[in-house]
Amino acid sequence: MGKILIIGMMLPLFGWTQNNRLPSVFKDEQPDLLALRLRINVAEAFQFLQIDDNSSWQKYSKDIKQKIILNAGIVVDHQLPLELLETGRQQLDGYTVRNIRFQTRQGTYATASLYVPDGAGKFPAIITTHGHWDGGRRSEVFQAVGHSLAKNGYVCLIMDAWGAGERTTEHEIHEYHGANLGASLMNIGESLLGMQVTDNIRGVDLLSSLSYVDKNNIGATGASGGGNQVMWLAALDERIKAVVPVVSVGTFQSYILNSNCVCELLPNGLTFTEEAAVLGLIAPRALKIMSAFKDANLAFNPTQMFRSYHPLSKIYANLNAKDKLSYQIFDTGHGYWPEMREAMLGWFDLQLKGKGHGFSKEEIDFEVLPIESLATYPKGEREAKVLTTADFNHKRGDELHEAMMAIHGLKKKDKRDNLANMIGLNDSVKIDHIYNYEAEKGWDRLAIKSSSGELIPVLHRSPKANNEYVVLIHSAGKDSLSYNHIDSLIGQGKGIIIAELWGTGERTSVEAVKIDGSLPPFHTLSRSAIWLGTTVIGEWVGDIQLLNELLFSKFNASDIIIEAYKEAGVAAIVHDAIYGEQNKDRVKKIITYDSPYSYLFDTREGIDFYNMSIHIPGFLKWGDISLLSALANAQITFVNARSMSGIKLKEEKLRVVKSEFDFLEKKAKKKQRTIFER
Repeated sequence: MGKILIIGMMLPLFGWTQNNRLPSVFKDEQPDLLALRLRINVAEAFQFLQIDDNSSWQKYSKDIKQKIILNAGIVVDHQLPLELLETGRQQLDGYTVRNIRFQTRQGTYATASLYVPDGAGKFPAIITTHGHWDGGRRSEVFQAVGHSLAKNGYVCLIMDAWGAGERTTEHEIHEYHGANLGASLMNIGESLLGMQVTDNIRGVDLLSSLSYVDKNNIGATGASGGGNQVMWLAALDERIKAVVPVVSVGTFQSYILNSNCVCELLPNGLTFTEEAAVLGLIAPRALKIMSAFKDANLAFNPTQMFRSYHPLSKIYANLNAKDKLSYQIFDTGHGYWPEMREAMLGWFDLQLKGKGHGFSKEEIDFEVLPIESLATYPKGEREAKVLTTADFNHKRGDELHEAMMAIHGLKKKDKRDNLANMIGLNDSVKIDHIYNYEAEKGWDRLAIKSSSGELIPVLHRSPKANNEYVVLIHSAGKDSLSYNHIDSLIGQGKGIIIAELWGTGERTSVEAVKIDGSLPPFHTLSRSAIWLGTTVIGEWVGDIQLLNELLFSKFNASDIIIEAYKEAGVAAIVHDAIYGEQNKDRVKKIITYDSPYSYLFDTREGIDFYNMSIHIPGFLKWGDISLLSALANAQITFVNARSMSGIKLKEEKLRVVKSEFDFLEKKAKKKQRTIFER
């Protein structure tokens, strides 16, 4: 008798896939509705945030500074000792360049270069901030600014921006300070923008403390991301008498669906301000904007600059300071070019020295120095007090965690309300309509239209015996789900709902993915959402609630299990922490796969295990995943729980983590304890 060879035993048993794919809900090519809706939302915000007249500006400007400081996490402490240390000096023709470090936050130090003209002074001074150029403060582009200013009689301070230059994770090894690394600061209630502005305010403190600096004549300039830094600095620090932002001024509206860095992200910014208003905080002090015709970044091109410049000019006119505002457009690309430096010199001479007419001033020749000669520390010998993003996250995260574990009482309603506000949840959104399409291979194809206009594609299978349902959601879309697992659920007779969350699968923004390029997924959408006062997790929580509404109203579901993967697991637990009491006795279990058990930063390596949908500004100030689980009504199970850098929860740490979850669940008087499976 011949043997029968059976192959392909891992294929689904119920014949519901074709080419290993679930059926699509939308058969025709769909427009990029997500990108379109974001553009509509930000266009509305731009119109709403315009300043109409002087009276409204006066009222508005009173509290905008505090909102910026609060949302960015900026620290202003002029009394903090500077602890300036000089580690090297080079004497050049008429000036010295000094390698220094000084304290910017308690126990946190910045590396910098100080360009000082020969003589006793007092000299006007300029704080200069760099953008995303390799080498940070020591790059040729920003060395050129420092050398040129010093040769023209200015003290110039150029700091390494937070996470750049000598402040990277590994000393003298270049890394991008943004993406998931920079965004991780938001989880502890800070922001990369806020860290930079705090540093720069302390830079003004340093310049003001130097005996050879005229502290009444301090200016600021920077290019690209550095131009953004000096805009925020001058808006918040009135000691800046004149400022020249270069290839950086546009509109915040243009940051949405664009490739800007998280160092240019003000959390919730577009809920209360636009760029014209931030620039308006500089008035009546001197401001010269420089833009480039050939700038490849659409957010910084002259068209966007003029959209902010026109309302800004009204603010200056109302303050009788029209002569203090200027712009100049150069026939160049993105950069801080020699002709820009010459225009900057002439403007500063007029505003800080009272010399000339503000026109371009010919630059004096100089030589760029070897980058190694400008290092504050020899390679690999950096002081531990020069904290990196990883160091700072560890330190602050541990402090916040200790505070959470020291909790005495737990006001659950307040915590739920704070959580909903923190993720930007719009709980007024309901189901507006349900579209039904022709079934395919045993799957009902539906689309939920929400009252906010979103379309959520859903696949549905009815249960065989009762109204038990499993909801499957994946942060990478339904095609990342295990077909064998789905087949197993069908065999068990479970009802199944498979949905595409905001920005995933059939709801992917093709435009956002293209903009992301080699950056982590959701880089563009996460930044855009946070600018507009929400989060990706908040959008997903809203989606999950609509799925629950669908199950309750249309399918009369009794028992619901939510199975969620990676970042979507956080959204599922957040949803139940907020809505658990409301959905009581319906959502019985939440099972997460490869989801984080804590938001505490652990290692720089593996930082991109989770994509940028994971970030929630201020989350660790609120609590942690353990507190979420304590507030949730459902039984929570973690399968292959991981750290924020993707490290699986090991046996030796499981006991400590389990103890933390148990402690908070007892505080919340939750009967069911969280389960961890490997």
